[in-house]
Amino acid sequence: MGDPKKIRRKYDKPSHPWQKDRIDSENVLMKKYGLANKKEIWKALSFLRNVRRQARGLLASHDEASMRQTTDLITMLQKYGILKEESTLEEVLTLSLEDILDRRLQSLVLRKGLAKTPKQARQFIVHKHIILNGAKVSIPSYLVPKAIENSIGYSARSSLNDPSHPEVPKKTVIEEGN
Repeated sequence: MGDPKKIRRKYDKPSHPWQKDRIDSENVLMKKYGLANKKEIWKALSFLRNVRRQARGLLASHDEASMRQTTDLITMLQKYGILKEESTLEEVLTLSLEDILDRRLQSLVLRKGLAKTPKQARQFIVHKHIILNGAKVSIPSYLVPKAIENSIGYSARSSLNDPSHPEVPKKTVIEEGN
């Protein structure tokens, strides 16, 4: 029998573990987005770092293959709503960590008003009260494509469908800019 595939981390830990500024900024992000641990921040940072690295490499080369890869990269980021329409490769380099964290399912559930707090949004997702495009999704860090963002809702069998449920937030208008 062959060896099973080695599972590798999809993120890099900070090179210096005790930097007060980094720890403080991570704590602020954890509170704002209701993250379970700092590993979630590091995963988003690694995703952002890889996208930026790819963009820098594509800016340096000008052959036909790199033009195709450029359109693929921009299309992928537009699909997730991270970049706006008509964006350029230079705009990929200006992306921030919060641009990535804002596209997580947990953030979108909160923004749509399906939960009162980021922690509650996470709990609803993990406990399978939230559906996305008709399917239950139990991964709070799932990056939601822009096309199916409006299909986020409560599961049909969830007790949260009852408006008198005590944990269902009252319907309020939440602006996209927040």
